[in-house]
Amino acid sequence: MSGLKKNAMSRSEILTAMRSMPTTKDFVWNGIDEDDRPATDEELERGRGRPAGSTKTQIALRVDNHVLNAFKATGKGWQTRINDALKQWLIEHPTEIS
Repeated sequence: MSGLKKNAMSRSEILTAMRSMPTTKDFVWNGIDEDDRPATDEELERGRGRPAGSTKTQIALRVDNHVLNAFKATGKGWQTRINDALKQWLIEHPTEIS
């Protein structure tokens, strides 16, 4: 098994569903956590969820279930907290990465 999840919808069905999404902006963002910020219309038009100039890269990362569950249990913004933990590790171990 490859580990990849298959979507039951075809690419065409997904694109149709995305085009038929309501245009109302009925979301609420607290202005604090960038991971929770909805994409702007311009970002959606460009097909990007991150603003131009963002220094983040989306990756697939395998972590132990208990680590993932612990971060998720902290609520919204758990991805940012994982990123912060990794940045802190780099600060504490500067010579271990070449």
